[in-house]
Amino acid sequence: MKLKEWSMEGVEFSNCNCIWGCPCQFNGAPTHGNCRAYTFVQIDRGRFDGVPLDGLRWGILAAWPGPIHLGNGTFQSVVDERANAGQRAALEAVSQGRETEPGKLIWQVFSTTVTKLLPTVFKPIELTVDMKARTAKVSVPGVIDGSAESIRNPMTKADHQIRVTLPTGFEFTESEFVSGTARAPGQIELEFDGTHAHLARIHWSTHGVVR
Repeated sequence: MKLKEWSMEGVEFSNCNCIWGCPCQFNGAPTHGNCRAYTFVQIDRGRFDGVPLDGLRWGILAAWPGPIHLGNGTFQSVVDERANAGQRAALEAVSQGRETEPGKLIWQVFSTTVTKLLPTVFKPIELTVDMKARTAKVSVPGVIDGSAESIRNPMTKADHQIRVTLPTGFEFTESEFVSGTARAPGQIELEFDGTHAHLARIHWSTHGVVR
């Protein structure tokens, strides 16, 4: 079956329970033996099979009992309540890895590791990402409150800038590694204090990361 064509450009904010750097980025095992994470995206420009997505936001919360590739994950999409019916369907499809070439994008890869897909939540999403300052904030009522800032030098408290490039990665080409804190009280509970987070400019499509 032919896939629907879509693309989106914008920024993402991700935060997980691993130590700074996240071993996943280096094909390593998760810090605590399991993975718990969230990601939120601000779309600057986007379309899904003719449906405009400019200015909308979406995100996911996820948890795996072990390394992601071993599966048994629990996953929930969060979609901007401002989206109309067509936009909601489009963002849910992208977040759940549908209409995407297999193995080419993080959401499609994640979808192959999920055994429990929770109902999508449609709520207001407050999201700010400042790539230059390396800061971010996200708030979804009853779902999550999270923030990120630069990793600090332990002696001087000065910003410690870390930029990682993945020329063949399936999420981003380059990102800023930062420190994240979050609380999520819902079905996927998250409690992070100074754990790995990253900020990235994204350009995704039906066929993966656009470089």
